Amino acid sequence: MSNSFEYIDIILLAMIAGFIFLRLRGILGKRTGFDGKLSTDFNQEFSKETIKKNLENQLFDDDAKNDFLKGAKIAYETIITDFSDSDNKLTKCKSLLSKKIYDQFKEALLERKSKGYYAEIKFVGVNSAKIKEHKKIGNNLEVTVDFISELITCVRDKDKKIVTGDPEKVKKVYDTWKFSKDSRSTNPNWLLIDTIT
Repeated sequence: MSNSFEYIDIILLAMIAGFIFLRLRGILGKRTGFDGKLSTDFNQEFSKETIKKNLENQLFDDDAKNDFLKGAKIAYETIITDFSDSDNKLTKCKSLLSKKIYDQFKEALLERKSKGYYAEIKFVGVNSAKIKEHKKIGNNLEVTVDFISELITCVRDKDKKIVTGDPEKVKKVYDTWKFSKDSRSTNPNWLLIDTIT
């Protein structure tokens, strides 16, 4: 009689062990035996380059592009008009210029001053601003913008005679400017880092 109870105990323990094994297998899953290489399509789709491009696009979606262009137009007008001011100090736009561009603009202003010239620039408006290219290099975001604007420009000498330009004529101007921003920075300003002619 005691032997039959031992068999029942063994059967019950085996059933409990089987139930626990099935529950663990359901929760943890099982090994399928697939240890081969991923398909080439998968490798192409999830290559480092593709992921990098997708991340760059997420960092610069349509809303970000529109916000950027609004700011770029304001920066463009500020820089152009500040460059024409007679004080030759670039006070309004200094925070929008990289050191390289600031030095170039300052040198041009000093040369103009040494000749006794001064510029008259009336900003009519920006006709269009389009993003030509955007990319991420390290921690820096770079955006190249094509501007079409209308200006009235004139350079006069110390006797107020016109050297270049026409104070009565609206001129269409085509500019390509490159802006950069450190993605880690809390400063909202983008810096003008290059003017492409």
